[in-house]
Order: sequence, then C-alpha cells, then structure tokens
Amino acid sequence: MVGGWLSYGGPGVALALTIIVFWLLLQFSQALRTLRIASQRPVGMVPSAVMLNAKLHVGMRLPQVLRLTRSLGRPVQPEAGGTEVWAWADEAGDEVQVTVNGGRVTQWQLQRSAAQGSQAGT
Repeated sequence: MVGGWLSYGGPGVALALTIIVFWLLLQFSQALRTLRIASQRPVGMVPSAVMLNAKLHVGMRLPQVLRLTRSLGRPVQPEAGGTEVWAWADEAGDEVQVTVNGGRVTQWQLQRSAAQGSQAGT
C-alpha cells in the first residue's frame, strides 16, 4: 500500500487494497472448498493409509493434510500444550495418527493392521 501511495497516490492505494481483498477472498474460498469436500466423506477414512503415510511431511499445515485425505480426521485425544492428534484409517484397518502442534504436522505414525507392526515418520 505504501508503494502504491508513493507511485500513484490515491489510485495506487485503491489498487493495492483491491488486490489484498481479492487475495483474501481467494484464500477464504479455497478453505471453504477444502472443508466442503472433506465433509462429504466419512470422518477419519482414506482410500489408503499407507499412501497417506508416504505423502506426509513435517511442517505441513492441517488444511494441506485435509486436501490430501479429502476427509476430516477423527480426533484421538488432545495433548497438553495445544498439541492435537488426528487419525485416518482405511478399509483394511491400517491407521495413520498425525500429531499437529500449532496447526502444523510435527510427527505421524502408521499403525498397520494384523501383525505387520508400525512405522513412525518424522
């Protein structure tokens, strides 16, 4: 906005403000679209927990995880300090538990069904 004022005066500020409002509307629209798509599937279900495990990485934001899963996560149990644990499972019984702190993925764990053990991701 300062650059718009220094370059073009009042019309420059109006243009900068218009661009900022447009960008905010795009972000809001994308968030609503993600939640609408995620709400249309069963809570905590994904086609393949193993594929979700492979696509996760530290630092992902929760909306990015929702776009990957196309499903709202099942809350496991909130931990102290703002840390939350969300789980997604597939029809085979495999489950990925994702730990989120401050809106970002800090760790996750794949729990395989039967006697296949578990793998942790960091």
